[in-house]
Amino acid sequence: MSVLDRYALSRRRLLGVFGASAVTALAIPLESGKALAQVPFRSYPFQLGVASGDPSSDGFVIWTRLAPEPFEIGYGMPMAPVAVEWEVADAANMRNIVAKGTAIAPPELGHAVHVEVGGLQPGRDYWYRFTAGKERSIVGRARTTPALGAVLDRVRFAVAGCQHYESGYYTAYRRLAEDNPDFVFCYGDYIYEGRGNRMYTGAGGPHENVRQHFGGEIYALDDYRRRYAQYKMDTDLQAAHAAAPWFTVWDDHEIDNNWVGELDQDGTDPKLFNLRRQAAVQAYYENMPLRASSFPTGTSMQIYRRAAYGQLLNLNLLDTRQYRTDQPCDDKYGASCAQIDAAKAQVMGEVQEKWLNDGLTGSKATWNVIAQQIMMMDLDRLPEPGRNVNTDSWAGYSIPRARLLKTIRDRKVGNVVVLTGDEHQNFAGDLYIDGAKAEGAPIASEFVITSITSGGDGNDQRPDMAKLQAANPILKFNNNQRGYAICDVTPKAFVTEFKVLDSVRRTDGKLSTRAKWALEAGKTGIVQA
Repeated sequence: MSVLDRYALSRRRLLGVFGASAVTALAIPLESGKALAQVPFRSYPFQLGVASGDPSSDGFVIWTRLAPEPFEIGYGMPMAPVAVEWEVADAANMRNIVAKGTAIAPPELGHAVHVEVGGLQPGRDYWYRFTAGKERSIVGRARTTPALGAVLDRVRFAVAGCQHYESGYYTAYRRLAEDNPDFVFCYGDYIYEGRGNRMYTGAGGPHENVRQHFGGEIYALDDYRRRYAQYKMDTDLQAAHAAAPWFTVWDDHEIDNNWVGELDQDGTDPKLFNLRRQAAVQAYYENMPLRASSFPTGTSMQIYRRAAYGQLLNLNLLDTRQYRTDQPCDDKYGASCAQIDAAKAQVMGEVQEKWLNDGLTGSKATWNVIAQQIMMMDLDRLPEPGRNVNTDSWAGYSIPRARLLKTIRDRKVGNVVVLTGDEHQNFAGDLYIDGAKAEGAPIASEFVITSITSGGDGNDQRPDMAKLQAANPILKFNNNQRGYAICDVTPKAFVTEFKVLDSVRRTDGKLSTRAKWALEAGKTGIVQA
């Protein structure tokens, strides 16, 4: 029996035991100790780098994708499974290997490899690399989570996302890697789906984009694969992936701007849009360091999940796109209409909402983090008569928003922190059931983290946002620069440090700390640190 026959037999056995959704979710191990025939790569096959993700107390996922010619048809790979060796070591020099194996990179997954490494020690660093044929990847660093119930002095992690390729350079990711976080939470908009554009029109007239997307707007699987390849070939982004494990979730641009459920922004027939969704969902899985539990089935993917960092922090990762009902008011920004108060509206869907409520109310951790995509503060976006909200945020869904906040309040869930992206600006504020009244103590607090590049250089604060902040007392801080955040969490405080660049249109942008805002354990309301 040939090695390829053994691969097919292994695949059939896995189908019988686990079902179709589990078979290619892992980089399938060979039943034989022999590797497949070596592939004569024309170019370096690890052009897209390496990554780790979804750490647990005994392991993590390690990822790579073989693509020696990322923009060619077939990306320089044979349409056949390829063997990839992997190694995990306890030091960066890779001398003491503590786990290793050989996995299959299947063509059905664009020759992506997702290895779920287990049997490791909790709360410590590890390093990993891959080998295909005679070629070897760079070395990446991963870190297991602490043992269940461990007493911790500190967890320090980064928050980032919204990385529009054309808008700027990924200098922020290089600086993030140098910060050496325990993990990275990427809130979404990892890619943008639009066509390549030489220029964009914004404030002050036309601007030249610093770089361009390859090709037109993306719809098919090969389109999405090329777009991910273009982003992942950026060495600053590769450095951030190699520096720490990531927890990734999507927002809208991984598929299409402002999509929810089976609906896109253009009113496309859902049957046609679902074809695009299916391609986008598969490409997202192929290019993220996700576990088998997130393997896509058609248009669906399980990306809401939870991670624990000892007794200190519970991380609840949400999906606010896949199960959401249509945006009210025809998805107009700064709008007001009766649909905002629709009784049957959903942001998370009933199953995810129950999962989150159960996790929050059952938590014994000091800090309960809701890591998600869209702003939860119900800001009045237009300081004029009436209340006008961002309908593509939680504020456009008053009933499910109030339901979540009442659960936190009534069940006395303590020290709740919401981490958000999407807005391409920094915000810090407190959460009330009705932000316009803000009666009593805040129920939770929210830190909205700016974009890596989306929106371009920006400035300290836009004039319209200064007016918005003055009209919304719940909003304590706003800034319009690009960057990321570092969250420094101890048993006494949750401190968010807003890191910003003076420019993303240059590769030498200078990083600084714009502000620090904090929550003290057992108290409500954020304070400047």
